[in-house]
Amino acid sequence: MKNKKIVSTVLATAMATAMVLTGCGNSNQAPAASADAGSQPAQTQTSSDSGSGERVHITYAQWGNETETAATQKVADKFNSEQDRIEVEVVKIDHDTYVTKLNAMATAGELPDTGIMSEAGVLKFAENGLLADISSMYGEGDAKPLDALTFKYQGTPVAYSAANEVLNLWYNIDLLNEVCEKQNLDVKEMTPPASAADAWDWDTFVETAQKLTIDINGKNALDPDFDPNNIDIYGCTINTLPWQLEVWALSNGGGYYSKDGSECTINDPATVDALQKIADLSEVYHCAPPVTSAANALESSLGSKKVVMATDGAWNVGTFLGPSADFEYGVGVLPYMKEKVTICTGGPNVVFATTKHPEEAMEWLKWYYQEENSWSLIEAGTWMPILDSWYTDAEKTDKWIDNPNFPDKDMYKSAVVDYAKDNMVSTSWYYVNGTDEFNATLDTVFSNVWAGQQTMQEAIDENLEELQGIYEANNQ
Repeated sequence: MKNKKIVSTVLATAMATAMVLTGCGNSNQAPAASADAGSQPAQTQTSSDSGSGERVHITYAQWGNETETAATQKVADKFNSEQDRIEVEVVKIDHDTYVTKLNAMATAGELPDTGIMSEAGVLKFAENGLLADISSMYGEGDAKPLDALTFKYQGTPVAYSAANEVLNLWYNIDLLNEVCEKQNLDVKEMTPPASAADAWDWDTFVETAQKLTIDINGKNALDPDFDPNNIDIYGCTINTLPWQLEVWALSNGGGYYSKDGSECTINDPATVDALQKIADLSEVYHCAPPVTSAANALESSLGSKKVVMATDGAWNVGTFLGPSADFEYGVGVLPYMKEKVTICTGGPNVVFATTKHPEEAMEWLKWYYQEENSWSLIEAGTWMPILDSWYTDAEKTDKWIDNPNFPDKDMYKSAVVDYAKDNMVSTSWYYVNGTDEFNATLDTVFSNVWAGQQTMQEAIDENLEELQGIYEANNQ
């Protein structure tokens, strides 16, 4: 067995804040966490008998400010008031020292019973034996979390995401209509499909984006007289955060890793080809703005009113599109290369292996996962439900999406709810360790491609040894 060293990594402030507010991966991954322990996920211990009549005390760790901690404790208080056997206390840990503090607590044998973690930190903790096996949390007949939202270490469930988030193609309806009118284009033909059955193939998507890209002289990107150096409106942009770019590799029949996580496949021809296609949108087809930052989220794309279509996560309904966008927006499914696929993510809650009360800890988290206990976030559009019944039960689905915070109900149901149910796969950090370091390195590798200094093949070949080394160091 390899020696395990304590890694005290500081969480990025932006990621920590985003995770507290949205429970999703809407920024770069947070650093993984680790601590000394065994190399297998721990089997849950037998809960102590509370026959004395005293409540079992459970701690739940979370990062956030005083207001966020108080809001979380209010939810825990609701749980405490609904039964008389378990008392949950929320423990606040500063977000910028969260992982460091957990490492220190693990070393001292003082981990909380439960807590929130970053997606990228789960499997490192599981590898070091710090997370309990939670496979018994849901029984026969229970509505269960969607399988793609299950973090597994060597096949064992060690966490479920607290919320679901998928990637989609979002668009500014007002701008789309304006461009179509000026260019004499059929709006219906230019509108992103809301159904996976009607999804655009990649060539159709690129051609559509070119038609919607207009220079300062009113010429679109397919016109021989188009001026690529003076573009007024771009047809599209793709979010280039490395974890989001994984969806295109999967769509093209490749991936950053093999489906079982046993091999790094970043240099697979299908993966390289898919990533090059993203670069070509700007460099070759001139229908997407040059990539100047990985943080090309919807606020800076659709929000600029200079981009018609943009890819990003469903959390944007609650964080930007619903509350602050001053334009009408729509949502469609992603275009596809070979496979019609979207990826999901969501910040997980865990049961730490050192808890003396695993059954009570799982009971608390199972209750916490129920949609009615995070309804304000779901209703706002920041979170999507995790339990399968919300995707299959029409009454529950209507309760979820039939509200003014969302776009057209039928559009959203098809493009987001049904798309997630039928076309969603796990982001790689659900089953591969070390994705934080891997993706951070990819961000640097890709920067030369976005700048037009290298092809994707050249960039990956030049850094392949380092990338494969990162994978092997974390997955042996």
